[in-house]
Parts: sequence; structure tokens; C-alpha cells
Amino acid sequence: MSIARGIMRKLISLLKYIVFFFFISTVLVTIIYRFVPPPITPLMGIRAIEQAVNGEKLKLYKDWEPLKRISPNMVQAVVASEDNNFMKHYGVDFDAIKKARELNKKGKVLRGASTISQQTAKNVFLWPDRTWFRKGLEVYFTGLIEIFWGKERIMEVYLNVIEMGDGIYGTMAAAEIYFNKTAADLNRDEAALIAATLPNPRIYKVSNPSTYIRKKQQRILRAMNRIGKVEFAHSKSE
Repeated sequence: MSIARGIMRKLISLLKYIVFFFFISTVLVTIIYRFVPPPITPLMGIRAIEQAVNGEKLKLYKDWEPLKRISPNMVQAVVASEDNNFMKHYGVDFDAIKKARELNKKGKVLRGASTISQQTAKNVFLWPDRTWFRKGLEVYFTGLIEIFWGKERIMEVYLNVIEMGDGIYGTMAAAEIYFNKTAADLNRDEAALIAATLPNPRIYKVSNPSTYIRKKQQRILRAMNRIGKVEFAHSKSE
């Protein structure tokens, strides 16, 4: 009995060290990414492995741009498309979750309620999965970036790491490849078209948009008019 008790104590002690290390290391990395661009995301690595396994040429186009050099149209478009309450919630939009559940009970198409903050946390720190464990980690990392980054940095990272096509990550790469221009020069129609493909940019094409994507682009443009300009603290004071 005493041997079993001793093993249990050691296991509990080890678990405490693991939890402590996880907490300290994740907070530290989050703080570092507040100032340093994430060099690569888990999804980028997964896509690269998939390409290698399939015998394809490596495709990884990304070019980090500060938020001040990304068109406000792009910011407005993703808020209109993905997360209308981005500036109001604290990482998780409980109203959107409630509405999504109600619509999914009645509807034919499942609707998600992940905020831009949640999508950023998932892209930077985690792998694509639908398990409760991964979702729990997503909520944890979402809380961290809301605390240590704030809305402006969350948006900046989101627009630089989000998958926007096959091997295309971030607004600058998308603007260059699809429109032969910089991220700063994207107009409203272009920004709304990119945003329209974000649920699955490897299926929905910016370069060859379907009728569905064109209709969604128009819905996003109307929503952009409705929500108005998205302003962060620094832009209000300028």
C-alpha cells in the first residue's frame, strides 16, 4: 500500500511540474509573439508534410506586413464576414454561439461561431481538429492572446497567418498572387472576395470565384457598409 501511495505522490508531483511548465511556456511564447511574428504555424507545417507525402512541390508563400500597411478594407471585410462583434467580445462570442446552435437545430447547413480571436489562437498555436481537447486548448490560448496581445495585434497576426489559398498565407501573399498589388492597395471588392473564400480557401478560389462566392462577396460588402470602419486605439488617437 505504501509503495502504491509513493508512486501516486510521484505522479501527482510530476503532473504539477507538467502543468506548471505548460502554463509558463505558453505564457512566455504568447508574450514573445506579441512583438515577434510567428515564424511558422502548425497548419503551415501540416500542409508542407501533405505536399511532400503527395509528391508535390513545396508551396509556402507568406510575407509579413504590419497592420498599418494592410488595407483597412481587409480588416473591415474579415470582421464583416467572420466576426461582427470582434471589437466587443473578449475572445468568445457567446451570442454568436447561441445563434449558431439555434440555426443548426433548424437548418440544413452547419454554422460555426469561432471568433477571429479563436481562429488566430488555433492557427498560431494548435492543429486543425474538432475534438473537445483541442477546443479547450483553443479557448485557453484565446484567453492568453486577448490578455497579452489585444485586438490590434490579434488582427495583425490573423491577417498575416490565415490560410488564403493553396500554400498562400496572409494578406500580403494573397494580394500579390491574386491581384498583383500590395496588401495596402486592396480595394473593397478585392478584400471582400478574399474574405468570402476564407472558410475553405483551397476549395473556394479567389482567382476563379464561383457564383456562390460572388454572392457571398456581395453580402460581405453590404455587411461592411453596415458595420462601418474598424478602428483600433492607435488609429482613433491619430
